[in-house]
Amino acid sequence: MKVILATPRGFCAGVVRAIEIVELALKKYGAPVYVRHEIVHNRHVVQSLEAKGARFVESLDEIPDNALTIFSAHGVSQSVEDAARDRGLPVLDATCPLVAKVHNEGRRYGAQGRAVVLIGHAGHPEVEGTLGRISGEVHLVQTIEDVAALALPPDTPLAYVTQTTLSLDDTRTVIAALQQRFSNVVGPDTRDICYATQNRQMAVRELAKEVDVILVVGSNNSSNSNRLREIGEECGVPSYLIADETKIKSEWVRHARCIGLTAGASAPEVLVDRVINRLAEWHEIDVSTLVGKEEHIQFRLPAELVDS
Repeated sequence: MKVILATPRGFCAGVVRAIEIVELALKKYGAPVYVRHEIVHNRHVVQSLEAKGARFVESLDEIPDNALTIFSAHGVSQSVEDAARDRGLPVLDATCPLVAKVHNEGRRYGAQGRAVVLIGHAGHPEVEGTLGRISGEVHLVQTIEDVAALALPPDTPLAYVTQTTLSLDDTRTVIAALQQRFSNVVGPDTRDICYATQNRQMAVRELAKEVDVILVVGSNNSSNSNRLREIGEECGVPSYLIADETKIKSEWVRHARCIGLTAGASAPEVLVDRVINRLAEWHEIDVSTLVGKEEHIQFRLPAELVDS
């Protein structure tokens, strides 16, 4: 059985930065440090950091006075940032710089007097944070049906921004629907879909040309991992999202001659290795790596941690 690994896969620069912020904070300030929401959407990562002394909470109310507080890579609303400041909590912000870029664009469009449309999934932490960063009129849409349901005149000055982890195809479809329905629309096309999301989605499309089955390593609550699985299916290849090697069902791969393997942007490479080892227990395998786009992007750490 052939196993082909996608390139790129796994951790992106924003995830690497977020995890490093927690690890350096623990090293410099000692345990515990408190992280609002999962630092990234991967249980393995969260459990590893918990073992080192990180404490993950959903509300600032769970954080003791004066305790070091870290905002997750998904970003937080302005009200959360204000509440932390009002309490005098020392904060390190691990928001992905590409998510922060969306916040800034949304605020800029709002300041121009435009109604802002956020393309994204309701309830996702990144979406909640972005909605809470834009003052003025903001509308959340996910589908072309949502666009049709917007209660706005067709000449409304409109701008759109997008959740960073969406499918490129879905985003293009929604943007086209906005441009068809409204006469005064501005926005960044698909540039708000982060480079890592784009690269991993393109890699899955290439992988789908070569394999019989695709396994995507990632958490169920990871938006970008879910999109990778969906893209595999759209390409006509049975595709499965698995948290780790224990979630693989042997019948998925029993008759496959070639298995494609990738990982979402918050899934560590060790989980990919464990999947390979599990497949090797069932079959004799030949592992290769598909040529793809190499990533060399690094994001700057908070100044407080640079010398730690």
